[in-house]
Amino acid sequence: MAMPPTDRTPRLLSRGSWPEARRIGDILRAETVGGMLLLAAAVIALVWANSPWSEGYRQISDLEVGPAGLHLDLSLAQWAADGLLAIFFFVAGLELKREFVAGDLREPRRAVLPVAAALGGMTVPAVIYTIFNARAGDGALAGWAIPTATDIAFALAVLGVINTHLPAAMRTFLLTLAVVDDLLAIVIIAVFYTGSLHFGPLLLALVPLAAFGVLVQRRVRSWWLLLPLAVVTWALVHASGVHATVAGVALAFTVPVLRRKPGPGPGLAEHFEHRFRPLSAGVAVPVFAFFAAGVSIAGAGGLGATLTDSVAVGVLVGLVVGKAVGVFGATWLVQRFSRARLAEGIDWWDVFGLALLAGVGFTVSLLIGELAFGAGSERDDHTKIGVLLGSVIAALLATVVLRVRNRHYRRLCTIEERDSDADGVPDVYQERPGLA
Repeated sequence: MAMPPTDRTPRLLSRGSWPEARRIGDILRAETVGGMLLLAAAVIALVWANSPWSEGYRQISDLEVGPAGLHLDLSLAQWAADGLLAIFFFVAGLELKREFVAGDLREPRRAVLPVAAALGGMTVPAVIYTIFNARAGDGALAGWAIPTATDIAFALAVLGVINTHLPAAMRTFLLTLAVVDDLLAIVIIAVFYTGSLHFGPLLLALVPLAAFGVLVQRRVRSWWLLLPLAVVTWALVHASGVHATVAGVALAFTVPVLRRKPGPGPGLAEHFEHRFRPLSAGVAVPVFAFFAAGVSIAGAGGLGATLTDSVAVGVLVGLVVGKAVGVFGATWLVQRFSRARLAEGIDWWDVFGLALLAGVGFTVSLLIGELAFGAGSERDDHTKIGVLLGSVIAALLATVVLRVRNRHYRRLCTIEERDSDADGVPDVYQERPGLA
C-alpha cells in the first residue's frame, strides 16, 4: 500500500535531482558504448589466443617500446595496464570527487547506501576467496582481492545487450557503487600490491603533482601545461614501485569540482571528465581488455585443470556468489538499521538483480590478478579464466532476474521521461520542490 504524501520515512534507491539524473544518463551512454568495445576486444583476444596464430598475439603483447634509460621500456601489455588504465582511474577519481562534492551523494543519507553496498560487495568475495585458498599454499592467498571489483562498462554492456530499461535510481546506484568500488580497488592496489617501494621517486612525484594541483585550482585548462606535469607524475609513481594507476586518482583529486564564480556551465572536474571519458571508455579500457583477456585455455591446462585450481574457483564463486551476497546483504542491513524503505516502484527482487550484475568483474579484476601472480604465469591464466567465467555467469543470472521485471521497468522509464509542459524537465522531477 502506498504511503501518504506526508510520510517522512527515509527511502532507499529514491530518484535524485534532475540535473544529476541527466548527467548520469550521459555518463552511462558513454560507458555503454565503451562496454560494447570492451566485450568485442575481449572476444577478439580470446579467439586469437586460442587460434593457430596465437604466437602472433603473444609477440604483440610482449613487444617492448619506450626509453630504457628511464626504465620505461615496457611491453605493450604493460603500457596498457600501467599507462592506459591510469586514464581510467583518473576519470573514476573525477567522478567520485564530483559525486561527493556537488552530486546527490554530498548528502550523507544518499551516500551511505552505495558506500555500504560497495564495502559489502568487496568484503564478502574476499572472504569467500580466502576460504577456498586458506590451505592452498604457494602464494594463492595473494589473489584475495581479485573478485572484489565491479566493471561498470561490462555491466552496462550487458544491460545494453539484454535491452533492459532500468529506472534512473537503479542506474545511479549501479554507477555510484562501481565508482566507489574503483576507489577502494586503487587503495587496495597501492597498499597490498606494491612490491618494492622507492621513496625517492615517490617524494619527487609530489612536485609535479603539486604543480598540477596549483594550476587546476587556478582553473588553468591548457593541455601543454597540464599534460607534461601529469606524465611526469605518472612516470615517477611508476618508478617508485607503486602501481602507476594510483597517479591517475591522485591527479583527479586535485581538480576542483565547483566553479570559482557561481553560474551556469560545468566545473573543471566535469570539463575534464567530458574530455577524457570517451578516451577512457572507448580506447583505454578496450585496449587493456585486448591484452589482458587473451588467455590460452589449452596453455592453462584446459578447463578441467583450471576448475580444480582453488584460485580460479575462489575467483568464480567470489564474483557470482560473494558479490550478490555482499551487495544485497549490505543494502538490507542499511534498510534494517536506518528503518528506511525501498523507494516506490523498487522491490528486493530489483536489488537482487543489481547485486548479481555487480558480480561482472573484469578490468580491475584482471589487473589485480596480474599484480598478484605475475602476468603470463599459470596462476594468472587460471585467474583470467575464473574472472571470465564468473563474469559471464553473473551476467547471465542478472539477465534472468532483471528481464523478469523489464515490463515494469519500461513503465517506470515512461513515467520518468514524460514532460507534459515540454519545458525540458520531466514531470516527476517537478513534483517535489528543489529537484528540477
